Amino acid sequence: MVQNVPDAGALGDTAFSISSGWWFAVFLFVGMLVMLDLGRRFGIRQRIRHGTEYGAGLSAVEGAVFGLLGLMVAFTFSGAATRFDQRRALIVEEANDIGTAYLRIDLLPPEAQPALRAKFREYTDARIATYAALPDVGKALEQLGRANDLQAEIWKLAVPAAAASEGTAASILLLNALNTMFDITNTRLWARLMHPPVIVFLMLAALALGCALIAGHGMSAAPERAWLHMLIFALVLSTTVFVIVDMEYPRLGFFKVNAFDQAIVDVRSSMK
Repeated sequence: MVQNVPDAGALGDTAFSISSGWWFAVFLFVGMLVMLDLGRRFGIRQRIRHGTEYGAGLSAVEGAVFGLLGLMVAFTFSGAATRFDQRRALIVEEANDIGTAYLRIDLLPPEAQPALRAKFREYTDARIATYAALPDVGKALEQLGRANDLQAEIWKLAVPAAAASEGTAASILLLNALNTMFDITNTRLWARLMHPPVIVFLMLAALALGCALIAGHGMSAAPERAWLHMLIFALVLSTTVFVIVDMEYPRLGFFKVNAFDQAIVDVRSSMK
């Protein structure tokens, strides 16, 4: 199946980019420090007003809110890690599909093989260049369009060559392999857009800020601010959120799938 060139969003991850992830983490870090201090101030005022009995029975509410935050972090982190592994697996799957289709060219008549092999080499180069160009979305889309054009050319060469082969088995094996090779490109493309809705990240931020407020309220019994604990609390949570966002966009941040592109590079180097 020959694919159409999508818009820039399919390669560019425009809904929530890694640059947004940086600002999101910084916002959380600063916001949590502010909420910790506000919670402490509020707690001190309430203790002055109501005495030492203030705060009795609030531990159940605090535990429920912190438990929900832990659940949200675990949910988003697990989902990001799963999608990260899936994207790496898809790269290997495409490398296997290209290699299988290339080997099945041997089933065609000898005179039809050289032209197809040359197109396969061009196509594989274009597929490698598509993802190597990121984060430059313009260049990536240019290479993606080139790869899609080559899909059409490969198909036009393969169909009459398969029809001219001696048996139907060769035709079925080759054309099925080509369909699989073309389909995985679309699967990889849209796998890049498989992210949680932005509302999930906003809810995570709201919970983190709310927990910071509650934690600051709990610190109000101390005579002085526990700056070390406040900084560690804010830093750990904001860093965790950034890691989650980073794994969601593995071509743009610290967690990368680029090393798995070597699988397709190795297939290309085996094409003689």
